[in-house]
Amino acid sequence: MTAIRATERLHMTGDPPPRPAEDFDEVFDVYFAEIHRYAAKRLGPDAADDVAAQTFLEAFRQRRRYDPERGNVRTWLFGIATKVVGRHKRAETRALRARARLGPGRHAEEHHERVDSRVSAEGLRVELAGAIAELPPGQRDVLLLVALAELSHDEVAAALGISYGTVGSRLNRARIKLRKALGGTNPMLILEENHG
Repeated sequence: MTAIRATERLHMTGDPPPRPAEDFDEVFDVYFAEIHRYAAKRLGPDAADDVAAQTFLEAFRQRRRYDPERGNVRTWLFGIATKVVGRHKRAETRALRARARLGPGRHAEEHHERVDSRVSAEGLRVELAGAIAELPPGQRDVLLLVALAELSHDEVAAALGISYGTVGSRLNRARIKLRKALGGTNPMLILEENHG
């Protein structure tokens, strides 16, 4: 079955998407682009290929341990992807801080292309990138799963293996810190404008 037919099946009949243990090639076809986009938004286009590939390699290796009671395949894959991104978090944090240091101006313009290929959270405003870099990893993961992957609180909870309340708490703390760092501006509106 093609990825298009699998997606159509989900949207038209309500049938669940393929299970990783049964049809992993179909799981790959249906979800690879979405996981790749999320990785690109977090770590930039160069790292996205590696993160997406590593995510699906780990998912393939763990496919028999997938538990549909904990969440759907998409959520499970975002959980794996977030863990893979976490391994790259030092690079992400350095890139966000670099973006914040560059700021607007001639020097930033000269290095714009070079930095864009390596910078996490491409397209973020300078202030927002710096503020996100300063968030604790748990808050950053929740914020970016909501803002970039557009996961619901339930999906984030399942993806990260945390409670629904913890998702809300971490997201609220992240928003408060970002709003303070941005002088009262709503950080979610900026994220939506830049990635929406």
